[in-house]
Amino acid sequence: MTDQTLILPVEAHPLLSPVAFLTRFPRPLGETPSPDWLTAFLDLKVGAPLARDEEVRLAVREMLRHWGHKPAGRGKPSSEYLVRAAGEGELGSINAAVDACNVVSLHAAFPIALVDVERARPPFRVARGTEEERYVFNAAGQEMELRGLICLYDALGPCANPVKDAQRTKTHPGTTETLTVIWGVAGHEGRRDAALVWYRHLLERMGARVEEVRIRTQEA
Repeated sequence: MTDQTLILPVEAHPLLSPVAFLTRFPRPLGETPSPDWLTAFLDLKVGAPLARDEEVRLAVREMLRHWGHKPAGRGKPSSEYLVRAAGEGELGSINAAVDACNVVSLHAAFPIALVDVERARPPFRVARGTEEERYVFNAAGQEMELRGLICLYDALGPCANPVKDAQRTKTHPGTTETLTVIWGVAGHEGRRDAALVWYRHLLERMGARVEEVRIRTQEA
């Protein structure tokens, strides 16, 4: 990516209020182990600047329902999956970028998209998943249907959503630059902004550089 401010077009959605940013790590993620102070936050019992909130959880689900997605079972928001995994002691460290993402999502209750910029193909945009769209979301080749889901797209198609990110743009040991989208909810912008501030603090404490991505909402 160039140093020019990235603009992210977002299809009009009355309940979606996202923020986004680019992160540049000083070294590849394979050479950037997660510090203990970061992975400690993968436990819900550890005090954090933000605490889980039932109102926000329900608001996220309502946001996902607006375009027809059913946010339950395998289609529940990734932030809810993290709560279950943490509660069962299964939320372990993956890499510094994913760990920071999971920490903020776990405590703030917003799902968050994280993609490797070099594996993606700009330009990016956010729009509704269509009837025929689907993508592989894990190394085992499992697919998910994207009909009615809020999706992040690159030039090749959908690459992330509030449930599961696409396998093709996930981070890896060679990752040095990521794009993050916090899927914020209208009416909870204060909490979303607090999550963004904390997220930036975590990344910058690890020596990463964070740059704003400008959101441009499209006309309905």
